[in-house]
Amino acid sequence: MKGKIARPKLFKRRAKKPGLPPGTLVYVGEKKVESVRVTYIDYDEKNFHEEQVEKVEDCFPFKTTPTVTWINIDGLHEVQLIEKLGKHYELHPLILEDVVSTWQRPKFEDFEKYVFVVLKMLSYNEENRTVEAEQVSLVLGPNFVISFQERVGDVFQSIRERIRNAKGRVRKMGADYLAYALLDAIVDSYFTILEKVGERIEALEEELVAEPTEETLKQIHALKTEMVSLRRSIWPLREVISGIQRSESQLIRETTGLYLRDVYDHTIQIIDTIESFRDMVSGMLDTYLSSLSNRMNNVMKVLTIIATIFIPLTFVAGIYGMNFEHMPELKWKWGYLAVWMVMGVLAVIMLAYFRRKKWL
Repeated sequence: MKGKIARPKLFKRRAKKPGLPPGTLVYVGEKKVESVRVTYIDYDEKNFHEEQVEKVEDCFPFKTTPTVTWINIDGLHEVQLIEKLGKHYELHPLILEDVVSTWQRPKFEDFEKYVFVVLKMLSYNEENRTVEAEQVSLVLGPNFVISFQERVGDVFQSIRERIRNAKGRVRKMGADYLAYALLDAIVDSYFTILEKVGERIEALEEELVAEPTEETLKQIHALKTEMVSLRRSIWPLREVISGIQRSESQLIRETTGLYLRDVYDHTIQIIDTIESFRDMVSGMLDTYLSSLSNRMNNVMKVLTIIATIFIPLTFVAGIYGMNFEHMPELKWKWGYLAVWMVMGVLAVIMLAYFRRKKWL
């Protein structure tokens, strides 16, 4: 656990947004891919087609097809592309504004013709040992799901494989089940992230007990910041899933609502785990200070014992260091040896006393 610690940012810059009219599309965030990648998967129970397209216009015909279509956008910095797609699928400008503003809080909105969901997809950076968050926006329509991601790479690969291989229910169900599957994949990935964080906390606890250093203190502060970021990313998700369950939207069938209950239960479990981790990390600082205090007390105890032993020895040495003329022991042949013996006996007696008192 050595080296420089990358700490997640608690606040993102929004300098481009203030003063602009509502619905103005301005990408707020870091450019994480060179070019936007547009892919789609169109399927029903018997047929399946997957393709990466050069132009977003190639996805327009799927708006009215009887099949289910999953359109995925990787990269949000080309706002003109997103605006074209939103205009064709009749998405409100405020929805598109939320898509390109990557600091959004997880939320759910029902627009009758479509449902809009924003949430955070988390990944674990093994090199920096930090959790990284990425905004994912989902639009659920009658026969389509549009997902917007900040970069290439996600937790949806298992869903793609199930669609390709016609495994599970996804090819037999509608677009609402696909949206549920995407939500479930993101929530399930949180468990993996929390396992990694839990391993870091356990390792840090062992280090705290064994030999805490300044690096340990930095790790504690980094974890505290990470817990704040995790809580902010995941805590609102409970409201999102609950809102989808309570929604009266015709786009979400009752059968899909049963699966959403399972996602809600997982969300509650994850939130409880995060709260436990927060308490553990908060207690680590007290443990660190207590450990330092105990080490200092041990050092001071040893120094005090040494000083106490030398007090009577110094007293004896001081007596015979006085320059009086009539001191009988100064002329005695065995005087020097006798003084050493007296001082040694005093030291042994004091050590035996300290050991009996269990001070040593």
